[in-house]
Amino acid sequence: MKLTVVGCSGSFPSAESACSSYLVEADGFRLLLDMGNGALGELQRHCGLYDLDAIFLSHLHADHCIDMCAYFVARYYRHDGGRCDPIPVYGPEGTEQRLTTAYADTPTASSMSEVFDFHTVKPSTFEIGPFTVHTERVAHPVEAYAIRIEHGGKTLTYSGDTGISTALDELARDADLFLCEAAFTHGKENIPDLHLNGREAGQSAARAGARRLVLTHIPPWTDPQINLADAREVYDGPVELAAPRQTYEI
Repeated sequence: MKLTVVGCSGSFPSAESACSSYLVEADGFRLLLDMGNGALGELQRHCGLYDLDAIFLSHLHADHCIDMCAYFVARYYRHDGGRCDPIPVYGPEGTEQRLTTAYADTPTASSMSEVFDFHTVKPSTFEIGPFTVHTERVAHPVEAYAIRIEHGGKTLTYSGDTGISTALDELARDADLFLCEAAFTHGKENIPDLHLNGREAGQSAARAGARRLVLTHIPPWTDPQINLADAREVYDGPVELAAPRQTYEI
């Protein structure tokens, strides 16, 4: 598997990065995890607009899904080659309605489903292209899912947005790469079931026995170096900060 960081800023885009979006590729198949603010423009550095094969939305906060509205425009109104066939979109219950409401002026109430083939995510195991994926609900104010992606004997786990979660620990069990949010700062924010800080992300990776930790979803107001140092205090494996255009071979 190849993982490319399309965007990794939390809450809103920074001067350096779009919001959450990650491209996972294997066997010629392209799966996009989330499409937050600014991600669609950055995505085009890494693949063509119409080269994605499936999209997974961890939850329906704007910084993880709002560029799907712009992607609707690209797919629905494409003139060169005609309207795109529907692409599979995996998201929580109500994803189609959320995107239709956000766009606010689709030609009809069902226009989104003309270019997006919506699938409702629940805690389960299923196939997306060549990937076997496991999804579990995690601790966030809205319905939110972490995902474990397996291919060729390798494993990638993506936390989405979550507070401390035993379900996340299990999804990250022995993962080759654990892409984990670290939005809060240890000792500063203490809001349960919302986000992790760097120390908590490191502790989750340690409990799971993950082989590598990449911290992501760090908002512009959070010092990433503090979160990195906090994670390293409690996790012995390699840990680093996600960065736009960074790639990982898994």
